[in-house]
Amino acid sequence: MTSKSLSNSFIFCARVAASDGASVTGVQPKVMPKVKTNRVKYPVGWELIEPTLSELQAKMREAENDPHDGKRKCEALWPIFKIAHQKSRYIFDLFHRRKEISKELYEFCMDQGYADRNLIAKWKKPGYERLCCLRCMQPRDHNFQTTCVCRVPQHLREEKVIECVHCGCKGCASGD
Repeated sequence: MTSKSLSNSFIFCARVAASDGASVTGVQPKVMPKVKTNRVKYPVGWELIEPTLSELQAKMREAENDPHDGKRKCEALWPIFKIAHQKSRYIFDLFHRRKEISKELYEFCMDQGYADRNLIAKWKKPGYERLCCLRCMQPRDHNFQTTCVCRVPQHLREEKVIECVHCGCKGCASGD
């Protein structure tokens, strides 16, 4: 190769590198790295509801780790269902009944999993204001394709003391 062809190939390589963002001298321009934060930005008012939610979260952890010796298979999940219901009801009452939290905080709690969005949607409908869990209203989970026995009003029941097999509810019919 001649010196002229070497210099032409060098100029060509330098131009290609320059078009890719590198300088002609071969030194890359300094670019600041993007800062990635994994922190969640809490909306205004979070500090008011955070102690109650963290207390319920601690109860949930305790219920999950609680030994279920001597209990039926279905009874082991009852405390977890009750605490999940409490958390959802707490957030529902703060937003819809008392109007103490903002829409932004309410949506934040839904998105972060502090409350069950589907259960709260059912509470807004007439006849489901006291629904304990979503499994109790699904006909596919029950005999004869009906709802759970806890959905029957107390004055229409044959037995006065009953417990739902799914969540341990003693009665969540709206007419009670």
